[in-house]
Amino acid sequence: MSQSTLGDDDLFGEAAAEMRADVEEHLDEARSALPDPDDVWDAEADNVLGVLNGLRSSLDVEGAAEHVRQAKKWYVIGQRAEAFDDPEDLEAAIEELQDLIEMVEEAHELVGELTNTMPQLRGALTDAAEAAEAAEAADADEEDEEEE
Repeated sequence: MSQSTLGDDDLFGEAAAEMRADVEEHLDEARSALPDPDDVWDAEADNVLGVLNGLRSSLDVEGAAEHVRQAKKWYVIGQRAEAFDDPEDLEAAIEELQDLIEMVEEAHELVGELTNTMPQLRGALTDAAEAAEAAEAADADEEDEEEE
């Protein structure tokens, strides 16, 4: 019986090590899938809309979010099985990545809103400028008529 128990303990230890390795691997993959800081900061475009579209594209974190989800799934299983000797570092890494992904997702939403707003704003400003030009032309015509 003790031989069987020793074998079970060895298998559990091996499984726990593999589970920890899986969590760490998914965390590494999540970090690798995050947007490149230079892609987020640098912009090359002819206009604001081009800059916003480029920024919105660079803020894609779906791959990173999926890896964090997988890491958390294996972490929760391992934690409930009490398989990890020191789970605090894994938990901290998962929370840090979740917070970062949330920040990027919020920025993505804001950029998306701006991307939708800017053409409307340009149109409204164009209409206002045309109305101002028309009003100035009408005022100039009135002044010309008064002088005659």
